Amino acid sequence: METILISANVVLAVILILLILLQRSEGGALGLGLSEDNFASTRSVGNFLTKSTAVIATLFIISSISLVVLSRADLQSTQSVLEKVEDEKDSNTPQIPDSTK
Repeated sequence: METILISANVVLAVILILLILLQRSEGGALGLGLSEDNFASTRSVGNFLTKSTAVIATLFIISSISLVVLSRADLQSTQSVLEKVEDEKDSNTPQIPDSTK
C-alpha cells in the first residue's frame, strides 16, 4: 500500500512541477508563446492550468498526509526519545567512567 502511495506521490509531484512551469508568469517568462489572436486564448489556457494545478496540488497534499498517517501507524512503540535514553542508562551495558571525580 505504501509503495503505491509513494509512487503516486512522485507522479503527482512531477505533474505539479510541469503544470507550474507551463503557467504564464507575470513577466511572461515561460508563457507558452500564445498570443491574443491565437486559436486558444491566453485567458482560457490560464484558467485551465490554474484549476488543474489546484486539483493536482490538493491530491499531492492528501497523498502526502496519508503517507504520514500510514508511517505513523507502522510504528510499534509509542515511547518517547527521552524514555529511550533513560532506558539505555539503566541497562547493563558497560558505561564510560566519569572522569570528573
